Amino acid sequence: MNLSTLFRLEENLNLDKRTLVFLRWLAIFGQLISVNLVYFILDLSFPVFECHLIILFGLLTNVFLQFKIRDTQLKDLYSTSFLIYDIIQLSLLLYLTGGIFNPFSILIIVPTIVSSTFLSMGSTIILGSSTILFLFILTFFHLPLPGMEEYVLSFPNYYVTGILISLIIGLIFLSYFGIRFAGETKKRSEALNKLQQILAKEYELESLGGQAAAAAHSLGTPLATISVVSKELRKEIGNNSKFTKDLDLLISQTKRCSEILKKISQKKIISDQFFSKMNVEDLLEEIIKSFKESSEKLINLNTEKYINLINIKRSPELVYGLRNFIGNAVKFSNKNILISIDSDNINLKINIEDDGPGFPEDIIRSLGEPYIKSKDKNFQNNGGLGLGTFLGKTLLERQSAIITFSNMSKLKGAKVEIKWRINDLNISS
Repeated sequence: MNLSTLFRLEENLNLDKRTLVFLRWLAIFGQLISVNLVYFILDLSFPVFECHLIILFGLLTNVFLQFKIRDTQLKDLYSTSFLIYDIIQLSLLLYLTGGIFNPFSILIIVPTIVSSTFLSMGSTIILGSSTILFLFILTFFHLPLPGMEEYVLSFPNYYVTGILISLIIGLIFLSYFGIRFAGETKKRSEALNKLQQILAKEYELESLGGQAAAAAHSLGTPLATISVVSKELRKEIGNNSKFTKDLDLLISQTKRCSEILKKISQKKIISDQFFSKMNVEDLLEEIIKSFKESSEKLINLNTEKYINLINIKRSPELVYGLRNFIGNAVKFSNKNILISIDSDNINLKINIEDDGPGFPEDIIRSLGEPYIKSKDKNFQNNGGLGLGTFLGKTLLERQSAIITFSNMSKLKGAKVEIKWRINDLNISS
């Protein structure tokens, strides 16, 4: 296995110093209270001086961590070092107070759980292996439980083995849960960051359109002045001057600039009206047209059940979400794509169907989650990681849509149903 992948070096993993300091202070004061309670209140005998000495070392390391280390984010290796020390410290305390028979022995798995949630899998494996090693040692080598020196306390071998196995299973289970939880959280965070980048880009393009229109309007007057002056100079100089060709070129290029600015200005005006008020059918026609220019597949729009004609406010989220699902249908279809609009006084539905292989059965229930991949051999070469579906679903759900995936297409392929309640839509009057 690649060590850079195992330890996720490229991700520059960090653990917040305040989190680690707080957890260690909590552990230290908990150990201190427990030791003194057992020794002074319960009056049970055990090596209390050695226990206090071990706790003191832990306290000093935490003071060093809190006040001497300036970094607010501890790197993976640095954090792992402190957590390994915590395992060793707790193992020594358990050795002096009954080994794994001590009721507090379950706490030895906590550093590994912290690592599984915040640090790399490599660090978690190292900490987990160290914890299991110390658990084996504490099973066979330890001082008696406090207060049990005068008694011959013997546990059956299967009971001792059961305690050891239960601790190891707890360690593995909770570590696995922490790794999965942290991994899924990280993937979703990355996907949402990409979503924000896409939206920012769309809004930036829209803003640039407005700036271009403003520039076209502002440049119109000085460009017209240049054109008038050039034409007057052309009349004064006539046809025999060596500057005639240069002036003709200047006039033609000025005219060309005027036409370009005129197109930009008109495009923005049309675009503004387009964004403020748009029919659902027109929006889909525009998206379909863009795909027809780059694909030879047949895309049909069915509006037979489009009874309640609805004008909506166009937004980058809505356009990108619809484009995403239509694009997937174009990508995976064999030849035909059918897009249907169904509306009444209550609901608006858009169905996107294709004649492709349909959704893989092993991931159809997980569609909409980021970074999923089918194990079906038919989809491994052509399938992605589900990020596009996640982005499209998330964007449309932000527009109050309900997304349903199925393999019940009229064309025997995949079907995506996008549904809105009319009252939830951002309708333009």
